[in-house]
Amino acid sequence: MVVPKTTAKEEVMRLMADKDKLEKSISDYGDILSANDNVGMSGPLIDAEGYPRNDIDVYQVRQARQQILCLQNDHKKLMSEIEKLLHQVHKEAADEENSAGMSSKAAAISLESPVEETISPLNVIVNVNLVSPGSPAEDAGLRIGDGIIQFGSINSKNFENNLYQIGALVNNMENQRIALKVKRTEQILDMILIPKKWSGRGLLGCNIVLPETIER
Repeated sequence: MVVPKTTAKEEVMRLMADKDKLEKSISDYGDILSANDNVGMSGPLIDAEGYPRNDIDVYQVRQARQQILCLQNDHKKLMSEIEKLLHQVHKEAADEENSAGMSSKAAAISLESPVEETISPLNVIVNVNLVSPGSPAEDAGLRIGDGIIQFGSINSKNFENNLYQIGALVNNMENQRIALKVKRTEQILDMILIPKKWSGRGLLGCNIVLPETIER
């Protein structure tokens, strides 16, 4: 029996499904950390006297943190594979354009658009309505009125229309880089946000709200 050869685009789609599963698992373990006093990835597991905290399940937190670290490493490798395959997808598009005499515009629509739409949906998931001076959010470049399209691994394809989902990610990524894709008027901007303790409240220093309507 001859097994049909998988194209680069089909392989990207398969890896994107794996990526969604990984991100769901990371989010689930993040929920465990949030349920344990929002301890996150770096919150203390012992009290002031050096004993294990009795207000959280220390064993459960340790297990969740270990799983998140492993899954984040897997996620990084997977995204690297997807990036490599994307280059191949574009090459296949160019080759088909040359062989079939297609215009570059037609090739982009027929071959590239489905992949790009899956990987980088451009729908706003939350809006920024407050940015505190001197905050991590201001340092990242966020402004009032910005619409966030992608917040780390969260975008309109996997966002559950619940701010708690973003809060869990922020707690899990304290002092780590989170990639943002932001819509400002007609511009699409890439930013890096690092949640961390600062002189104000929270780890971001901004307030986000759900848009009245999120297009799917």
